[in-house]
Amino acid sequence: MRVHKLTFAALAVAASLSLTACQNDDDATGQSDPSAASSAASSGGGSGSDDSQQGAGDETGGEGTGGQEAAAGSGSGSGSGSGENDKTGKCRTDELKFKAMDATIDGDTEGTVAVELTNGGGRECAISGYAGVDLKTNSGTLSAKRSGEPVVPGTLEDGETVAFGIHYPINDSGGSGVRITGLVVTPPDETKSVTLDWPGAATLPVTDGTGSPVKVGPIGSAGQGG
Repeated sequence: MRVHKLTFAALAVAASLSLTACQNDDDATGQSDPSAASSAASSGGGSGSDDSQQGAGDETGGEGTGGQEAAAGSGSGSGSGSGENDKTGKCRTDELKFKAMDATIDGDTEGTVAVELTNGGGRECAISGYAGVDLKTNSGTLSAKRSGEPVVPGTLEDGETVAFGIHYPINDSGGSGVRITGLVVTPPDETKSVTLDWPGAATLPVTDGTGSPVKVGPIGSAGQGG
């Protein structure tokens, strides 16, 4: 019996030691998992932090660059005038003075009217392209067609003048033709028009209505003066 008791006691002690060892192993495993998770989180957090710092750095750099550009733009406004806000604005109808004159030369096969536009706005302005031209007639409004000549960008200093030409067929048919009563001009890129007296021939020949016989050249096509 004593032998059995010792055996049972030994088995109990061995079981206790085995259980303790298992618990220690479990504890170690449990501790290693949080540590690994913490390490992974730390590694992930570090990358995220770097990303966020890089993002913040990019944004700061962008703002800094934008600020420098804005400063350069505002600074150049009083200097070279190359800043975005200092680009030459287009010539407005209200800033221009208009004058129409007969420019037909003896021997020409068609009549020509030159329209001068003088900058009176007190600032430099940009003007290029084709003006809108409409002739008022006793048969209604006749719109001029573009001549197709190339457009050349240009600017007008305050007080400077530029001109374009209007070309029309001469009425040598012997009939009364179409009587012209006025000239309406709309500067390029504008919607406001001005009405002028027509200085050219009083009439146009009657056409078959297949197209406008009147053509307009681009700004600058009739010369430029100061």
